[in-house]
Amino acid sequence: QVQLVESGGGLVQAGDSLTLSCEASGRSIRGYSMAWFRQAPGKEREFVARLRWMGGSKYSGDSVIGRFTISRDDAKNTLWLQMNSLKPEDTAVYYCAASPLQIPRNYDYWGQGTQVTVSS
Repeated sequence: QVQLVESGGGLVQAGDSLTLSCEASGRSIRGYSMAWFRQAPGKEREFVARLRWMGGSKYSGDSVIGRFTISRDDAKNTLWLQMNSLKPEDTAVYYCAASPLQIPRNYDYWGQGTQVTVSS
């Protein structure tokens, strides 16, 4: 079992930066594919970024490429999402997730989420 706890969300202005953290416990995330998702009000949860254990990142698309960076430190059992040049449309609850598969279809473990609100 992997327990995930996100932190670092908050209320910021457009153009600001935030770094979200996801601390894992229960077992090492070494070997796991880790990801960030987000869910905006009234919308379905959507994929943001993924980082495999052996490296290799994937981002959801042009809306975050160049602004968001996913990273991890397995020794610290922690995943991060650096978000720069935030926009109001980035407002959402951000979740981290973990899967033992390197190219998962679904993720087995989820955190409770951290709210990010970007004002214009």
